[in-house]
Amino acid sequence: MSLHGKVALVAGATRGAGRGIAVELGAAGATVYVTGRTTRSQQSEYERPETIEETAELVTAAGGTGIAVQVDHLVSSEVKALVERIRGEQGRLDILVNDIWGGEKLFEWDKPVWDHDLDKGLRMLRLAIDTHLITAHHALPLMIERPGGLLVEVTDGTAEYNATHYRLSPFYDLCKTSVTRMAWAHAKDLEKHGATSVSITPGWLRSEMMLDAFQVTEANWRDATKFQPHFVISESPHFVGRAVAALASDPDRARWNGQSVSSGQLAKVYQFNDLDGSRPDCWRYMVEVQEAGKAADATGYR
Repeated sequence: MSLHGKVALVAGATRGAGRGIAVELGAAGATVYVTGRTTRSQQSEYERPETIEETAELVTAAGGTGIAVQVDHLVSSEVKALVERIRGEQGRLDILVNDIWGGEKLFEWDKPVWDHDLDKGLRMLRLAIDTHLITAHHALPLMIERPGGLLVEVTDGTAEYNATHYRLSPFYDLCKTSVTRMAWAHAKDLEKHGATSVSITPGWLRSEMMLDAFQVTEANWRDATKFQPHFVISESPHFVGRAVAALASDPDRARWNGQSVSSGQLAKVYQFNDLDGSRPDCWRYMVEVQEAGKAADATGYR
């Protein structure tokens, strides 16, 4: 798999899936612009230690060229300036990954719309939807100047899973299902220009925040299964990163246009593994476990 000579923009690459995707694109040889709000001199409201400079360095160490640019993707002028910079420095954009999120501290579990904090809910919608549309508006004109471009919209949950499962609250549910629909809609426009659009979901992600929550590291993450057995199906951010790199390297990637895919699904197709050699399929596991649970309920074993 080689992406040498290709230029990517991973919007929202400070940590988590965005960082994993950026690093794996770099490992395949791409030049990767990584954006986010947290730099070594300025933090976002997350107040986390990860920075975009750190991500860019990891991209370069992996074999690519990492370029960090501080951008708030809710600010149209900043995104416009970013794309103008990419045009001026590279003259092309081959891959756009929309991974902007920022809602971890905003959603409230299992609350109807009338109980959920309204300001937090509306802020979450802006971070999940407006940022992606603003970035697509400015970046896709550059991407479609050459045929073969790839847009990846990152979300939580496959279309199949989300269609029948209520995701926490109306706000969170709308955030995650709308991104999948957005990718489908972009596919209709991009196919006319020889470009491809997909939505992708990681499984249970061992992000920096998730590892901290379980008080483990990537090196000893299995210790968390003592408290949460289902964590055994979790995956590192590199797994979804390898999924995106495989898509970007596939000359027949147009076959995925408009589809909702998962890291586990693509691992079976492209035959890649996670860092530890495993190949989890979180969303298939969740469907099967829930189906088994319903069967157990029906037979009285639960």
